[in-house]
Amino acid sequence: MTMMKSSRIHEYGDPSVIRYETVPRPRPAFGEVLVHVAATSFNPTEAALRAGMLQAFLPVALPYTLGWDVSGTVAEVGAGVEGFAVGDRVIGRLDSGGAAAEYVRARATELVAAPASIPLANAAALPLAGLTAWQAVFEHGKVRAGQRVLVNGAGGGVGGFVTRLAKHAGAEVIATAGPRSTAAVLRQGADQVIDYTARSVATALDGPVDTLLNLVPLSPPDAAALAPLVRPGGRIISIATPIEPAADARVSAMHMVARNDVAHLAALVELVDAGALGIDISRQRALADLADVHRLSESGQIRGKVVIIP
Repeated sequence: MTMMKSSRIHEYGDPSVIRYETVPRPRPAFGEVLVHVAATSFNPTEAALRAGMLQAFLPVALPYTLGWDVSGTVAEVGAGVEGFAVGDRVIGRLDSGGAAAEYVRARATELVAAPASIPLANAAALPLAGLTAWQAVFEHGKVRAGQRVLVNGAGGGVGGFVTRLAKHAGAEVIATAGPRSTAAVLRQGADQVIDYTARSVATALDGPVDTLLNLVPLSPPDAAALAPLVRPGGRIISIATPIEPAADARVSAMHMVARNDVAHLAALVELVDAGALGIDISRQRALADLADVHRLSESGQIRGKVVIIP
């Protein structure tokens, strides 16, 4: 039996429950390929899964190998798969996880060709965060040229993609970020960065916005303070705390959860290869260090995207 390394959990708890261990290498089933993993990437929601906070709507069987994002090369092709061959460079969001390993089984329908213009490991940062940003900006936010867009929480992994995509759409982007992230957010295309640690967004903003894209958890008072910043007829899209406008505000609001959509992922890859969408990697860490990445995230020490290399 061929073996491999993986990082998985046998129980819910703090980062110490993540075990870096040797397990059998999987074989692809019907409709699947086996991917030799170049990298996965860390998403804060994986820390919530590991802690047991998502059991009600995202139950998993334990032991569970972490890692929703994957980039790598096809190592084996299962029966019933068309369009992929051994050696193909691919990326995808794996709904069943498992990418925090040297090899992972993936449904062929979850994968697209990886960007050709960037290192394969860096492409692992794109699927989950990129899909979330694409759907927030284009599908739900309907951002277009000439609009003013407020990105609340631009310093995170999703925030970088949201900022870049909103600028690509032709919008004026006002972003909130802490001092550690300001330079990066400006590089990503923000026209203005508001340091939320120094002043309130409401006092710093010079006029209403067409769209508010909220990417961070908020207290009820903070959520209530953001809602009036959107003009009548505007939109509020949140991937975190729902934000409700006043009953008479004539503002539409929704709380969104990104879905896996390979057409959207392929469109993101095209933007990357066209030079219209950059991918910022703040750190690379070894798979054996995944527990430390979770600890750093929970202590607020991670900015942007972190890729995990087997």
